[in-house]
Amino acid sequence: MPFVITEACISEKAADCLDVCPVDCIVQGEDQYFINPDICIDCGACEAVCPVEAIYYEEDLPSQYLKYLHKATEFFGKQ
Repeated sequence: MPFVITEACISEKAADCLDVCPVDCIVQGEDQYFINPDICIDCGACEAVCPVEAIYYEEDLPSQYLKYLHKATEFFGKQ
């Protein structure tokens, strides 16, 4: 999972990330957006434009947001 969208997206969902993603890898879930790791090319455009700083590179994900990594993994059916 290259990038992970965290809790700030749940209340905001500004969708700036959708507009800049060159490969359309960001999809809407029930309560937040998710980044499809099979399509993402690690460009970081989404992270740079997120107005609420909800997007983290997986390796930089603060431990308090690990549940969002697991949530994304479940959303895409990966284990």
